[in-house]
This record gives sequence, C-alpha cells and structure tokens, in this order.
Amino acid sequence: MTKQLNHKKKSSGFRETELPPPDKSLMKRRYFGTDGIRGRVGSQKITPEFILKLGWAVGKVLVRQQAGKIQIGKDSVLIGKDTRISGYMFESVLEAGLSAAGVNTHLLGPMPTPAIAYLTRTLRAQAGIVISASHNPYYDNGIKFFSAQGQKLPDELEIAIEQQLEQPMTTVDSAALGKAVRVVDAPGRYIEFCKSTVASDITLNGMKIVVDCANGAAYHIAPNVFRELGAEVIEIGVEPNGLNINLNCGATHPETLQRGVLQEKADLGIALDGDGDRVVMVDHQGKILDGDELLYIIAKHRKETGHLRGGVIGTVMSNLGFEQAMQHLGIEFIRVPVGDRHIIAELENRGWFLGGEPSGHLIYREATTTGDGIITALQVLSAMRHSQQSLMQLHSGLNKYPQALINVKVAEQGELQDMPRIQDALKAAEAALGKLGRVLIRRSGTEAYVRVMVEGKEQNTVQHWADYIAAAVRKELAPG
Repeated sequence: MTKQLNHKKKSSGFRETELPPPDKSLMKRRYFGTDGIRGRVGSQKITPEFILKLGWAVGKVLVRQQAGKIQIGKDSVLIGKDTRISGYMFESVLEAGLSAAGVNTHLLGPMPTPAIAYLTRTLRAQAGIVISASHNPYYDNGIKFFSAQGQKLPDELEIAIEQQLEQPMTTVDSAALGKAVRVVDAPGRYIEFCKSTVASDITLNGMKIVVDCANGAAYHIAPNVFRELGAEVIEIGVEPNGLNINLNCGATHPETLQRGVLQEKADLGIALDGDGDRVVMVDHQGKILDGDELLYIIAKHRKETGHLRGGVIGTVMSNLGFEQAMQHLGIEFIRVPVGDRHIIAELENRGWFLGGEPSGHLIYREATTTGDGIITALQVLSAMRHSQQSLMQLHSGLNKYPQALINVKVAEQGELQDMPRIQDALKAAEAALGKLGRVLIRRSGTEAYVRVMVEGKEQNTVQHWADYIAAAVRKELAPG
C-alpha cells in the first residue's frame, strides 16, 4: 500500500513510495492553486475578464475601508511581471480592477518574482502582485500575490478573495478611484539589495561567468549584479521578445548554459528561470548542479563557518544522497511536500533559515522571504571565495543516487490512490527496488502533469521503473 508522507517527520529510509497528503486549505478553493492562479492564456481563469475582476476582488479584500474612505497609507499595491507578451494585457486589467476598488498601484514593469516580494516590503505596500507563469512556456500566464511582509498570502485571505469574486463588480466614486504610478528605480533598488546579501569583502574579480536569464524577468538585472561585483559576464537569454521566455534556455534548459561555459572557458555558469526564483549552475567542466547540490554547498559552508542556524528543509523530491550528506555533516534534515509554501512554513515553525528543492528553488530566509535565484547564486559564489575552491571542488562531497523524473501530461480529474493500474505499477517498482530505492508519484500543483520520480542505485533500473509507472499513468489519465 502506498504510504502517506507525514512531513513533520524525518524521512524514514530507503524504501518509500510517497504521496503527500492534499493541502486541505486548497481543497475549498475554486481558483487558487499551490502557487497562485495559473493556466493557459485565453482559457478558463487566465482571461482579461477574469483578471479584471480578480484585481477588483483583491482590492476589496485588502483595502480596509471606514465610512467609505480608504485608510491612508494602506492603499498601495505593487504590480510586477515577467516578459511574456500577455503580461502587458494583464498588467492593464489588474490596474483597472484595483482602481475600480479604490486602490493605488505602483507599476514595476519586468522584475523577478523575489524582487517584487522585496519591494513590497521596502515600499511599505499593502500587497505585491506578480504576473508570471514562472518556468512555463510563453502561452501560459498566472497571478500570484505577496503580503505586506513579502510572503505568500495566508490561506484566509486567498479564501476571502475567492468569496469576493462571487460578488457583482462595483466601482467606487470617481474621486476615490485608484491612481497608477511607475516605479522607475525598481531595478537599481533590487540590484543593490542582492549585492548586500554577501559580505562587503566578497568580490568576483578575475571570475568569468556565463549568465543565462531565460529571456525572462531578470534579463536586465542578473548580469549587472555579478558585473558590479567584479565578474566578467557573458550574457545569454537577455533579448526577450514576449514569445521566447524559457525557450531552449534558462534553468529548464541548462544545456544551453553548458555549451556557453565550455565555449567561453568560463569559471562557471548561472541559469535562472523565467521569473528569477529558480537557479541551476554549471561548473567549469560543464557539470550541471541542481538545487540539491547548491543547497549542499551553502549548508556545508555555513556549517563550517558557524553560521548555519538550525537544520535544513528539503522536500520529498530531495535526493537520498543529499539526505545522507546532511547526516554525515551533522545537519538535521526534514522533508516536506513539494512547494515553497511548505518549506517556508516549516522553516518558520522550527526557526530555521535554509531550505530548498532540486528544481533550484532555494529559500535563504536570512535575506529573503521567497526563492531567489540571484541571491542563491551569490551564496554559492561567496562559499567559493571564502574557501578558495572551485565550484567542482565544493560539490564533490555529495554523492547523489541515480534518479529519473518523468512528467506525464494528464487530464485534470481522478485520484491516483484510486487507480488500480497505477497502484499495481507502484507495488511492482517497490518490490524490484527493495530497500535501496524510492518512488514518488504526485500531481503537479501548477500544470496538468503527474510527476513520476524513481530513485535507486542503478540508473538503468531507475529509468526502467520510471518508464513503467509513467506508462500506467498515461493509460489511466491521458487527456482524451
């Protein structure tokens, strides 16, 4: 029988088939998923009409009104976006909806998701809104929100927004309509913040770095951060045209960065995703380092320098080799379900400061309230400078287990636990892998996929069973 993961407990060993329990707070919701509202542009929730009303609903919920007047200092909402073409359309209708509710907007233009979280705090806005579908193709888009503290909105506010969406849209009196202003110095503010997250004696002088911005939100920011710290920067993916975000570049296609590093004979490479909250890196020999390897480098360095506060939070996707490496270093390690909201919640619950996912979405809570690809890369570079070691040397102590991950396009309905063909495939894989393997199958919280992951000692065996389970999923859940 497939066992349910209790994310409060430490991973129990090698033989695990894990189905994280559903987030009960999301089961009541019609629109919000695990990371805001996301979908294909022009269908279902991602239409101008819906986003207009969403902006209005957000305004009505977030703004506290007394005697019909907005409280001074609590009526500002920031709006930022990535570079996909539909962002222009949704920026306009969000602004209109918020204005109809009597809310002022500050428009940031293209900015990384973590930059919007940071600026929401520093500009004392009541909320921040991100127009982005992150690592998805250009034809998708989404809306996600940050509170005044730069954190994901609490469940009760998301539920309140959904309830407000069911009400007829109204418009405040003309004298109370919200106004919009553009924040022209937003990129510079965020660049300085990123640089401030490493010690003042850290420079990148003499380093040659290839930076791939995925033609996304960090295209005009990330190269400048590393360049201003002294590095020679070769830029990739810095020519967005609205249609090429994440297209054969960035963190989801690191082979482009690999080629760039080897061709340029660079010291390393850094690849972000479309909204800048994920990062993967490449060492000088062209090896790709995922989130587990970057988290290992940061955790090990902070442990050695006496700056690690508490343990490290990973997810059910974290490699078993990473868990064993943490044990070897004497660092407590906890797994939670996939998603940054679970990582952040557990970090706050335990008073810890470091966690992340293999995708490259790392939380460095001493500096940020959400995943930040640029700041993650800076922490790795800081470890390199302090230790006087190359990126290859720093990750050499981590021995990862072979892992196969398959994303299966599926229909939206059906519980995996109730499908005999899938359950039979899982049992067969478990029996074959024995105590030296791990199987995970789960629905994506952001796309219409079932994600199948198999981990074990031998790559061929791992790939065979991942293919076997994926075939069972396709037979049960393939789109009609």
